[in-house]
Amino acid sequence: MVMGALSPATRNAQVAMYQAGEVDYLVATDAIGMGLNMDVGHVAFASLTKFDGKKQRRLSLPEMAQIAGRAGRHQRDGTFGVLAGGPDAAEFSELDIDRIEAHRFQPLDHLLWRNPDLDFSSIEDLIASLEVRPDQPLLRAAPEAVDQAVLRVLSGDAKVRDRASRPAMIARLWSACGLPDFRKLGPEHHARLVGQMFSFLSEGNGTISADWFGRELTRLDSIQGDVDTLAARIAAVRTWAYVAHRIDWLEDPVHWAEKTRTLELKLSDALHQKLTERFVDRRTSVLMKTIGNDPALLDVEVDDAGGVTVDGETIGTLNGFTFTPDAAARGQDHKRLLAAAELRLPKELARRVQRLIEAPDSAFAILTEANAPVRLAWGKTQLGLLKPGRSLLEPRLHLDPALARMEPKLRSSIETRLNGWLSQLIRTRLSPLVRLTHSARAPDIAPTLRGILVQLTEQGGVLDRTGVDEVLAGLERKDRHALQQMGVTIGTLDLFMPPLLKPEPTRLRLALIAARRAQTMPPLPLPGLGLLDRPSAELARAAQSAGFRRFGEQMLRIDLVEKIARTAHDLRAGARTAMVDPALATSLGVGAATHDRIMRALGFMPEGDSHPHKWRWRGRPRRPAVQVPTSGAFALLGQLKR
Repeated sequence: MVMGALSPATRNAQVAMYQAGEVDYLVATDAIGMGLNMDVGHVAFASLTKFDGKKQRRLSLPEMAQIAGRAGRHQRDGTFGVLAGGPDAAEFSELDIDRIEAHRFQPLDHLLWRNPDLDFSSIEDLIASLEVRPDQPLLRAAPEAVDQAVLRVLSGDAKVRDRASRPAMIARLWSACGLPDFRKLGPEHHARLVGQMFSFLSEGNGTISADWFGRELTRLDSIQGDVDTLAARIAAVRTWAYVAHRIDWLEDPVHWAEKTRTLELKLSDALHQKLTERFVDRRTSVLMKTIGNDPALLDVEVDDAGGVTVDGETIGTLNGFTFTPDAAARGQDHKRLLAAAELRLPKELARRVQRLIEAPDSAFAILTEANAPVRLAWGKTQLGLLKPGRSLLEPRLHLDPALARMEPKLRSSIETRLNGWLSQLIRTRLSPLVRLTHSARAPDIAPTLRGILVQLTEQGGVLDRTGVDEVLAGLERKDRHALQQMGVTIGTLDLFMPPLLKPEPTRLRLALIAARRAQTMPPLPLPGLGLLDRPSAELARAAQSAGFRRFGEQMLRIDLVEKIARTAHDLRAGARTAMVDPALATSLGVGAATHDRIMRALGFMPEGDSHPHKWRWRGRPRRPAVQVPTSGAFALLGQLKR
């Protein structure tokens, strides 16, 4: 892409890509006519009309000749013609062709002229001398140029008029007005910059402040931004480059000329890169030149970061075992590049599978991000999801699609390694629960005890006593003792295994429960936290499975609830009443209202306002017996039960 607004360095860099064959097309505005130095053999006109800034018109013969003349150099002759068809098909007349080839044109009937004999007596006299019209018939007054328009704007500035009161200073003002408007801001805006520089040129030693000039360059010293932003910076730098080449405007013009040249080259390189990123598909060029239609000939490489390149051009990324094509590659080229990558990637994938199999257990992890599926990962590579399996402690591993598509031998090796790691992790971190499962399968265990163990296992080691109170009451002493020997705490309100309430076992338990229920991972209570104050509904549900019990607006971990219960019973020492100091509950962060609810749930009732810390033991409230219907369909079920 070549535009007149580009710096020479950028234009040359873009043209060099075209002439080197890196791109198939070069899109330019009027750069051909402006003298873009290219080895062109033939110029084909798509149209012979243009918009000249005022109206749409046919190209003049000199304009046609200027463009056609770009074809050929002194070593060879060039040719020109037109493109066939199209909505605006170009047509040369025979006379046009003859005149262009012979370089015969109508002579100019006039020239534009501006008075060179300027009067610097005053600003008004200077403007008047610029407006003098020619007295020769072949000369016409030139349109008002930018310098004249800027002078007219500044003539209304009192500060400028005050300083430009002598011919020498008026001449200096006129010199400043000649600053080119590379930024194309128009006379009003450009006059502000000229006026600011004239203020420096008309005071002190008559040079522009080096500090101010340096700050202006520093402000432009950035390669960030899009094509338009960089082009605007280059235009601004060209303005300062003009200033730097005026030897009487700066104290050290040579230094600043080098600074501006370096900055323009830096910005030009950045602009060339931006234009290339936006308009050039290097991958397509490499593809077409290297392989044609045969992807097997491509050199495919994978770097340490997972970038996949074809002959040095990035075509995508291999994240773990998943290849993601670059979004910029598209169409048939995309398919060819993808095919080329797939021919080479199996070797890289096999190497990665071998590394996975040989990786230590510490390299794997279960990802438990809230509201996301429970996943297995190897470093940053996701390997699969946990799905419902035969039991809570035996989830099913569902491999990531990229792994599932691998050849059976590799896939089997991956499944064996991951299932082995997962089983070992569960046996290690949830060993009390694993032992409980084995005990439940023992052939000599009492059926009632087996039922409790099965429920406790499926609930992840935490079980509300409400549903098993009758079964517990019917346990023989030896079975009750066996349950405790298995590590189960028979609490006042819950059955639980204390080691499973620690942070890591809790995280794993909730992950397995989520997988068992085919749900996403719930939010986790903060590690080590024993009290939840006004938890959200979602956190409250998860906390219940984690081992918390709700008491009004607070939830307390069940081992701490049991600690309060033990303390209360120790204080009453077999008596019906006890003075229970709330200090323990307070130290746990439990509020007075919550403590009251806990004591009532434990089977205590307050003695009255006169004894606020005195509680009477009445036994834990039991659920009312279920009333069996006496009529209807469910009455028959009741009879069967009886």
